[in-house]
Amino acid sequence: MNPGFTNQQQLEWIRPPLEDAIYLTGPTASGKSSMAIELAKRTNAEILSVDSMAVYRGMDIGTAKPSSAQREVVPHHLIDLVDPIEDYSVSQFVLDAHAKAAEIRSRGKRVLLVGGTPLYLKSLFCGMFLGPPADWEFRQQVEEDVQIFGVESLRRRLEQVDPLSAHKILPNDVRRMTRSLEVVRATGIPLSHLQTQFERLKMPSSCKAFVLAWDRSALHARVNERVETMFQLGLLDEVRSLVNKFGKLGRTASQAVGYKEPLEFMNGSIGEAMMIDQVKAHTRQFVRRQEMWFRSMPDLVRLPIRDVNELSALAESVAATCV
Repeated sequence: MNPGFTNQQQLEWIRPPLEDAIYLTGPTASGKSSMAIELAKRTNAEILSVDSMAVYRGMDIGTAKPSSAQREVVPHHLIDLVDPIEDYSVSQFVLDAHAKAAEIRSRGKRVLLVGGTPLYLKSLFCGMFLGPPADWEFRQQVEEDVQIFGVESLRRRLEQVDPLSAHKILPNDVRRMTRSLEVVRATGIPLSHLQTQFERLKMPSSCKAFVLAWDRSALHARVNERVETMFQLGLLDEVRSLVNKFGKLGRTASQAVGYKEPLEFMNGSIGEAMMIDQVKAHTRQFVRRQEMWFRSMPDLVRLPIRDVNELSALAESVAATCV
């Protein structure tokens, strides 16, 4: 173990679950944003976004951010925090969410968390080991090594010191593999031995959590319609504008569904029809992963829905259980 790493430091790096809150989640295109407005009005709440892409300024159409009109009706937080050339980690999200929740409560309002990013939700449901601060010099060294030796060499390196993390992390997720190595380097302990909060998928008793549950075929139809609408609203122009402004997007933003595909179209890798088809297909794949995670959470109350016209009545019903 790093001689500077202590048990007290380990405790300080842990953030507990975010308690006394209402959670509304659901897959992409399920109607969360619309229902959240109604639910917030009925529960005297302000909304915290739980969306890993909505934190990026200028990425509006592809993330289906709440409109300015919706934000005027109910305050929304944790949106438009950083430029798309910057990185924004789940650890930073946890810190920001806890700070913003305390601020909301100081105004006598309730906290309503709305979004569908599983890792962000899990970090609030279960708490999280944040770990030591970023070592940017070490990260730069790792990035240079990856450029020379490839991603597989990074995975083999991680397998030597933290095989469990190496097994769990997706093969091309350089960022998470680098972070796992960084934690071992700083503490002498594998991240998989420290970040155990996710092993207990149990929500605090002071919270209420709901998930919008659509029939699969109906939801996929909504996804396809939503993607078509995004392109009609100017998604491609939005991506072009971001590239013109920043030169390129950061690693996370450039891999987001709805942005990765237009970037590939712009560099000539795919045609326009394939770009749209791929956004639809990749969004449906993400929806399936979201639904798998929702099913793994025993404390989520499912809200069956067949039509968006039911959202207002659902909000009223949910609000009655949150008094």
